[in-house]
Amino acid sequence: MVAFGLGLAAVGRPGYINLGRADDLPADRSVEAMRSRAHAVLDAAYAVGIRYFDAARSYGRAEEFLAGWLRSHPDIDDVAIGSKWGYTYTADWRVDAPVHEVKDHSVAVFTRQIGETRALLGDRLNLYQIHSVTPDSPALTDQALHRRLAALAAQGVRIGLSTSGPRQAEAIRAALRVTVGGSRLFEAVQATYNVLETSAGPALAEAHEAGWTVVVKEALANGRLTDAHLADADLAGADPAGADLAEQPHDDSVLAAVASKASATVDAVALAAVAVQPWADIVLSGAATVAQLESNVAAARLHLAADQLEQLSALALPASEYWAQRSRMAWA
Repeated sequence: MVAFGLGLAAVGRPGYINLGRADDLPADRSVEAMRSRAHAVLDAAYAVGIRYFDAARSYGRAEEFLAGWLRSHPDIDDVAIGSKWGYTYTADWRVDAPVHEVKDHSVAVFTRQIGETRALLGDRLNLYQIHSVTPDSPALTDQALHRRLAALAAQGVRIGLSTSGPRQAEAIRAALRVTVGGSRLFEAVQATYNVLETSAGPALAEAHEAGWTVVVKEALANGRLTDAHLADADLAGADPAGADLAEQPHDDSVLAAVASKASATVDAVALAAVAVQPWADIVLSGAATVAQLESNVAAARLHLAADQLEQLSALALPASEYWAQRSRMAWA
């Protein structure tokens, strides 16, 4: 049975590409204000049964906020903590920074960032993932890096990777072939999958069959699959961050119709359509507010009929088109 987790990308830093952040977050996005918001969402997540929390070195102060929350709840010992390395946060707590994060999958960056992560999360770290692996990433072929990751695995930390871009399936299958000492290095993958972007599905099924834990991120397409921001031709007028998105070639009123028939919110329907995939182990909520989180986890109680799932499957875009549109979403 699929579990829901909480990703901290939206609450660990003042700027992100999710639609509607001007409404989701207060004008005060100081470190303390964002810390308070992160802790409130973490409290709500734990209260509704979420037991997996996901951070990254590039999520601003997400690891710091999570570590503080864990310290304030010393009785909580039943959660799993994942984080990611490979991007360095460079925005200096600015929403208007010209560059928010810099990607580097070298041994040197791993060495620095695992030290930073351990300093904050210590032995609470259960899963460490290479952030945003693509088929051309040196992380797939760097044997020195593989040995360093295997040494971390020997300390009890599971090794995984996250993927992004139109060639996710290729990256996942390449990672399945990576071995150290005759054993597979990776044990988990975190990939983008939603009703608009389904291209990684077959590769994720292969990873699950191989025994990997499959974590789904961006199941709401960075806010596009919500009541406020359906990914249709009206999106440009819905939020300034979406002003440059191309019109969709299909009728997304299907999603709204399914939600109406199911007496559910659009986000719950979109998440339920992902959770039903037999290879999905954890589906992340990227909620920035408690209300969003509560709406998201309603998906756990939602059972979509076969004909509804078939209708939703028609919404899928070519991967290249989906990722081209995502690349035009502005940080806000």
